[in-house]
Amino acid sequence: MRRRGPATRLWLDLVMLIVVGLVFVVPFAFIVLMASKTSQEAATFSLALPSQFRLFSNVWDVIQFRDYRMLLALWNSCLLTVGSVVLVVLLGASLAFVIQRRTDRLASFASAMVLTGLIVPPAVVPTIFVLQKLGLYKTLFGLIFVEVALQLPFTMLIMRAFLASIPRQIDEAALIDGASSWQLFGYVIFPLLRPAIITVVVVTAVVIYNDFTLPLYFLPGAKNVTAQITLFSFMSQFTNQWNLLFADVLVITIPPLLMFMFFNRQLVSGLTSGSVKG
Repeated sequence: MRRRGPATRLWLDLVMLIVVGLVFVVPFAFIVLMASKTSQEAATFSLALPSQFRLFSNVWDVIQFRDYRMLLALWNSCLLTVGSVVLVVLLGASLAFVIQRRTDRLASFASAMVLTGLIVPPAVVPTIFVLQKLGLYKTLFGLIFVEVALQLPFTMLIMRAFLASIPRQIDEAALIDGASSWQLFGYVIFPLLRPAIITVVVVTAVVIYNDFTLPLYFLPGAKNVTAQITLFSFMSQFTNQWNLLFADVLVITIPPLLMFMFFNRQLVSGLTSGSVKG
């Protein structure tokens, strides 16, 4: 096979850098630009620089809008995200360990049923009826259970792929030393799942935090507002405050952006660690 020369690799890197800039950097720069303008200038959707730089004042207006509604929304989103991610990791890791280590028909059937959730879309109306019967409708706990049910198949897929790379001899050695099944999972297997756990935490946290439709359906009410629902605050039938809307987008984008920047290396490691067995 013919190797690429330094000039070819340089051109490929330059092309990839341009593509990444167009796909990620340019939209984020457009959001910052629109959030820095006045209401009249933002309504034109032009790429011209603002006559008055109002980014910080617009962000402050968004935060203090309706008695600091944004702070309540961020708090609710954090509670929803943290609660859902904790349950997803614990349930997904334990279920993946049992299903991956067992080879009987029951384990295969359970795996098929769980992974069916990747294909079958959620049923909104029946889920609302179930939550109403349980007294969990319009509560964070009810939405947490819905988010866990939807994110569990993806978690199982990641965890099982990583568990396949952990030799069974580790299980046998722990059992010979007198460890129970719970001790084997809690003290031996679970710490080894750290790369997969970080991957699940980052991906599911961003998905749940950025979820717009489920809080809209299952968590109505002013006190239950989440970060994504606040986008409705600056849109009406006749007028739209585009500068405040883009400032709102900028505020709710910062937490997942910081998470990706902090866990970037661990995320790539977790996605690739289960791809090769052995």
